Amino acid sequence: MPELTQQPLDTAPLLSSAQSPQAGAVVLFLGVTRQQTDGRETIELHYDAYEKMAIKELTALETEARQRWQLVECTIVHRLGCVPLGEASVAIVTASPHRHAAFAAGEWLIDTLKERVPIWKKEHWADGTTEWVHPKGMKK
Repeated sequence: MPELTQQPLDTAPLLSSAQSPQAGAVVLFLGVTRQQTDGRETIELHYDAYEKMAIKELTALETEARQRWQLVECTIVHRLGCVPLGEASVAIVTASPHRHAAFAAGEWLIDTLKERVPIWKKEHWADGTTEWVHPKGMKK
């Protein structure tokens, strides 16, 4: 079950939940606030979401990933609110019998999440300006 949280992401329980004798590969992807974006200095990010719809879409993504790849586990957790530099805003864990499926599913999940899930990111720049970044496939 996907999760939205205001708290810093704790990867230990996510990785622990993916451990299984059937899983030969466990892949963890973290999306982390970086300091430089397109030549501009970021000081922090702020995430907002239409939470009910975001959970519904994240659940659909997990279901689709499980149908497309042979996954033992699939978990998505996205942070909302302020995310300082160096901290994770999204964690995706995929586990499968072989590494190819775990890597492919994780990459597809983060790319598709950015296109379909109603979570918006606000860049806070060092010069004091801000800018909302909308999901790729959604209208502003």
